[in-house]
Amino acid sequence: MIRAVVFDLDGVLLDSERLWDRARRAVAARHHGRWRDDATAAMQGMSSAEWSRYMRDVLAVDLAPAQISGLVVAELLERYRRGLPLIPGAVEAVRQIAARWPVALASSANRVVIDTVLAVSGLGAEFRASVSSEEVPRGKPEPDVYLQAARRLGQPPAACAAVEDSDSGIRSAVDAGMQVVAVPNRDYPPARDILASAQLVLDSLPELTVDLLGQLGHGEPAS
Repeated sequence: MIRAVVFDLDGVLLDSERLWDRARRAVAARHHGRWRDDATAAMQGMSSAEWSRYMRDVLAVDLAPAQISGLVVAELLERYRRGLPLIPGAVEAVRQIAARWPVALASSANRVVIDTVLAVSGLGAEFRASVSSEEVPRGKPEPDVYLQAARRLGQPPAACAAVEDSDSGIRSAVDAGMQVVAVPNRDYPPARDILASAQLVLDSLPELTVDLLGQLGHGEPAS
């Protein structure tokens, strides 16, 4: 029985994966980093502490991890100020589902990024909880961020549906014990075997409805 829904942010509500990539590349280029072909995929789902260490240790960016994270986030938020890259149907999907079940956000983004997006999008009041992977021991694909989201909602993970788009996110939600709805990222699509672990696979976010989520269980709202 579904009693709560947990959304990912980047790739699900925001078309932002390329913006994160551009911001990291810009910081790496300015600080003597050596970009690798596999760097983008390697950092997907990592927490800010994890990807900033990766940029220092693997990409040879000549800054401390905290400085790297701060510069990347500043670069990203400057891009967001020019226009928030909301995925079509994101606002409507969240509001529709939040009217039926409590919803949370479980994101690899930094806390300041999450708070900025919720404020600018006008969706802050819809979410009962939000969790950044900064706030848990391990980022995606480990389950920590989804387990913490379920705790903050006061629901067991098995009673939560997770909406995800990527390899690391789907693995994280599955390992947390949630029922997973996958909306595959078009730029960085999940592997077929990872996608097969989701209970539902949709082509686009507007397909995500209360009735469809109700098919994962009895669809009763939480008390």
